[in-house]
Amino acid sequence: MQFPLMTVPMQTAPALSLRPATVEDAALIASIHSTSWRATYRGLLPDAFLDGEVTLERAAYWAARMSAPGGERRMVLIAELDGEPIGFVCVERQPESAWGVLLDNLHALPAYQGMGVGKLLMRAAEDWARAQGEAQLYLYVLEGNVPAIGFYERQGWQFVGAEPDQMGGADITALRYVYRLDRSSV
Repeated sequence: MQFPLMTVPMQTAPALSLRPATVEDAALIASIHSTSWRATYRGLLPDAFLDGEVTLERAAYWAARMSAPGGERRMVLIAELDGEPIGFVCVERQPESAWGVLLDNLHALPAYQGMGVGKLLMRAAEDWARAQGEAQLYLYVLEGNVPAIGFYERQGWQFVGAEPDQMGGADITALRYVYRLDRSSV
């Protein structure tokens, strides 16, 4: 029995890439950041903050941060899918910290979560920290942010403590996680 020859169109995977952020990207980063917070922190932070102030607050924060001195101590990368910005990471050396390099921000837009963006951004942060001669990364995650906690724990991060903090006008608990860098992969 002979089967007819069928052609199946080749589908290529969308191109996921990282690029260094510049001062000109501050508004873009703030937009991704506030969009992520509105989706992720609903029920954890006040609705009034998430529905109003967060956009202006993040815009002011990133405008100041991206133009602040000390840029050599941090790396900010933007994740793009076929050239469209969908996430970012910010990692910064903390010279006085006993915990190592701070993974300060890791965000993917809600529609793009679960496709490897976070892992790609995290690996870039790890590589950067290793290149700085560091042995450990640390981060804070908002208590109650169960998806993020699960993500970090699946990547090998370990819970080491909790601290009271304030965010969006609310008292929160920030959970500290650490990740030991494998020095042999330098």
